[in-house]
Amino acid sequence: MLDYFPKYFSSRAIYCYLITLALVSIVYVNYVMPFQFMLFGIVAVTAFFVFSNKLSMDWRRYKPETFYKKLFFISLIIRVVYVVFIYFYYIEMTGEPHAYHKGDEGAYQALGEVWRNYGFDRMKFEMGWMPLSDSGYSWWLGFEYLLLGTHVLTARLVKCVIDAFSCILIYNLAKRSFGEHVGRMAAIFCMLMPNMWYYCGVTLKETEMAFLVILFAERSDLVLRSPKIKVVDIIIPVVCILLMFSFRTALGGVMFASLAAGLIFTSSKQLQVWKKIMYSSVFAIWMFLTIGVEIVQETQQLWEGRTTNQAEGMEWRSQREGGNAFAKYASATLFAPAIFSIPFSSMVAIKNQENQMMLNGANFNKNIMSGFVIFALFTLLLSGEWRKHVLPIALTCGYLVVLVFSNFAQSERFHFPVLALELMFAAYGISLMKNKHKRWFGIWLVVICAAVIGWAWIKLAGRGLV
Repeated sequence: MLDYFPKYFSSRAIYCYLITLALVSIVYVNYVMPFQFMLFGIVAVTAFFVFSNKLSMDWRRYKPETFYKKLFFISLIIRVVYVVFIYFYYIEMTGEPHAYHKGDEGAYQALGEVWRNYGFDRMKFEMGWMPLSDSGYSWWLGFEYLLLGTHVLTARLVKCVIDAFSCILIYNLAKRSFGEHVGRMAAIFCMLMPNMWYYCGVTLKETEMAFLVILFAERSDLVLRSPKIKVVDIIIPVVCILLMFSFRTALGGVMFASLAAGLIFTSSKQLQVWKKIMYSSVFAIWMFLTIGVEIVQETQQLWEGRTTNQAEGMEWRSQREGGNAFAKYASATLFAPAIFSIPFSSMVAIKNQENQMMLNGANFNKNIMSGFVIFALFTLLLSGEWRKHVLPIALTCGYLVVLVFSNFAQSERFHFPVLALELMFAAYGISLMKNKHKRWFGIWLVVICAAVIGWAWIKLAGRGLV
């Protein structure tokens, strides 16, 4: 098994990005991305693939304790440097320390300031209109501002710490599931993935959501594998589920379902039958006592609208100002085959899509790594080894299935909460690579290049620009 990320893959991925960017710019010469976004992309792709290769080789020699320290502190330093840079970049480009077309950022920022400026009662009043599924981050941000002040940079530095801990958690999970070398690769991928930096630099809930997902997966996996029973290890996954219902109802439901799947389908050699019964009983009673009526109602509404929400949402996207006329033809049938890879990198200049252009390199990284994810999952399925990894597979695939039937299947922001788990599977897929698989990687690069060029045409033609 490979215990590092080979230069063969990393160098070809970089060349593929540069060739794809050049082809898109030539074919759609009237809609070339501004140079600054090209630079963001080149740095994102080059840094990720070059250092994934270098560090996965160099850090093999470190003892686990040393690896832990380097992983956390380098992850933290990268994120802090990015956050400080992007803070001043946004001020220069938009006049505010927020992303282009700040949208939800403005609402979260305003709500977060209420608690400190006007008191707890006013915070409760202001939050009264908001559904439970979108209230968690506002309360968390308000609590941060109450303790640390209302400067956005301070809250984003806290995100850096949270995300650095996420890298530690994914290392623990991947190491326990697939071995030390896969754990190190997965952690390095998370440390270097630009999407994870990006959400540390904006006032959005994605960093905290991803942390809850990874913490849930890591602690739940420990419960399913550990010969010892610890109360705290049982409590943490349930608390993560309950908190997630205040961030995103669908993801909270998927976490609950994945835990149930883990208890039911995990091999009895790994989790004894009596433990399955005991854990199932404890989790069921705990959820029954703590879950609220509002959670049940929101989940029920989400389920009842599963067949109409996507069609209505896509119709609206096709008719709104600046929308894409092709959106109304999008459906689960089209999204499903590409769900591990989308959204494809956006490399053309579209009005009001600066954030997508800014993430063009980061999304390209995801497009490339998704090939290893698919390979890993197929290998686990065909070998029967999937029963040793039921929970992370159910959590990742279950959430992506939900996205397939939603309005947000092509939204990078909605894919983000399970990105770290996908990178873990990518690391496992890479560890299984042999010489005979190299040609498949070459084919995958061609597929991604063609998909990005095709996606650029869809974005432009759907707006009547070509």
